Amino acid sequence: MLHGCKQTAENFAAGTRMNVHAERHSCLVAYPAQSSAANGSKCWNWFDPQHQTRGNGEASLIAGITQKVVEDFTVDPRRIYVAGLSAGGAAAAIMGTAYPDLYAGVGVHSGLACGAADDVPSAFTAMRLGEPSCAGATSPRPRLTIPTIVFHGDRDRTVNPRNGEQVLAQAGAGRELERIVERGQVPGGHAYTRTRYTERNGGVMLESWTVHGAGHAWSGGNPAGSYTDPYGPDAGREMLRFFLEHPHTKGPALRW
Repeated sequence: MLHGCKQTAENFAAGTRMNVHAERHSCLVAYPAQSSAANGSKCWNWFDPQHQTRGNGEASLIAGITQKVVEDFTVDPRRIYVAGLSAGGAAAAIMGTAYPDLYAGVGVHSGLACGAADDVPSAFTAMRLGEPSCAGATSPRPRLTIPTIVFHGDRDRTVNPRNGEQVLAQAGAGRELERIVERGQVPGGHAYTRTRYTERNGGVMLESWTVHGAGHAWSGGNPAGSYTDPYGPDAGREMLRFFLEHPHTKGPALRW
């Protein structure tokens, strides 16, 4: 679980309630923490090319933390996932692109696609407008389609919701997928649109939740953490549900 800017790992854990959800399914959760020395706002440096590829920078460190957890605990190597919020969501998209042999699924909340920016100015442009070219971003290794779930508020003024669409486009590039759209309402909270992208055999490869009226915040989160919106569908619960529906199909995670 990769936190957003101006957050700590502890704050992120409280806000997402992911520990509570994970406990119900006997899952482990790791919360890597960005240091202020690496980024003054404690953002993951998703916009810097040296952190966007396999074996380099923060991507390598996050993968190493993941592998360490696998080695130290009893972990099913087919069920390793990565998710994040905002800058952490962008970092999660990078991890799925750079390490598709390690992660079986990706969750991106209010984030951006891998390769959406290559410096600070382009990062702010992508956050404000979305970056059309990012769907063609590449990694040093042949890309695999990795199951991906996206949450985004349609009133997000920090990261344009178009970025969520681009995460889906990148994740499903080259696949013929059908869409199943359903709409719902959280009692006393936000309405939402849930879209599932399925293969011909009915398997869901991608899932998108657009939370109507929500801004830049973790949907269904606990106000004890920062950047949370308690009135939306529970992103933590839905992400974990989606993840557990998608074990890795390529065999055990590989070393690099």
